[in-house]
Amino acid sequence: MTRLPPPQVYEIDGVVPVVDPSSFVHPTAVLIGDVLIGPDCYIGPGATLRGDMGRIRIEQGANVQDNCVLHCFPGRETVVETEGHIGHLAMLHGCRIGAGVLVGIGAVVMDGVVIGERSFVGAHSFVPADLQIGPGRLVVGSPAKDKRALTEAEMTWKANGTRTYQELARRSLATMRPVTALTELPDGPRELGVTVATAVPLREFRART
Repeated sequence: MTRLPPPQVYEIDGVVPVVDPSSFVHPTAVLIGDVLIGPDCYIGPGATLRGDMGRIRIEQGANVQDNCVLHCFPGRETVVETEGHIGHLAMLHGCRIGAGVLVGIGAVVMDGVVIGERSFVGAHSFVPADLQIGPGRLVVGSPAKDKRALTEAEMTWKANGTRTYQELARRSLATMRPVTALTELPDGPRELGVTVATAVPLREFRART
């Protein structure tokens, strides 16, 4: 069985990205320079982690999804702490994303921002420079504002979603391979390694609780 090609990894100024072997980095992701990816992480297709000015650090169990961009000013750092969850198309620049935080789809988090552990940044929010958010908060809007405390149920929902991405990293390492597309649907079942019970959208979860 043909194995996946490696991700697009580039040295600059003699500095080479470091990826823990238990993590999955998609072949179309780009890692440049001072990038550190810890264990059990998932880095999705098209994600760009540019450590050509300062360090980009992704801690254990975190995920950075499709087409995200992570960068920072010279001598600074962008950090996604343990089990951080960075949604599709999000942009992080010189900020710190706390442990267990969810950054929603298309959100932008700017320089000097600190998002406290287990908080949510709403989809398409713009978090302006130097905003400090405490733990367990919902942050939404453009510019983003601290709206309210999260419920324990909401934080539990998020933790389950992050576990789903940790499992996706394992599934991808074990079974993702380059192939040629079929020209028609074959007979028999087509089953992925997840079911509808694995994770649901937040609005559905809220309706059940």
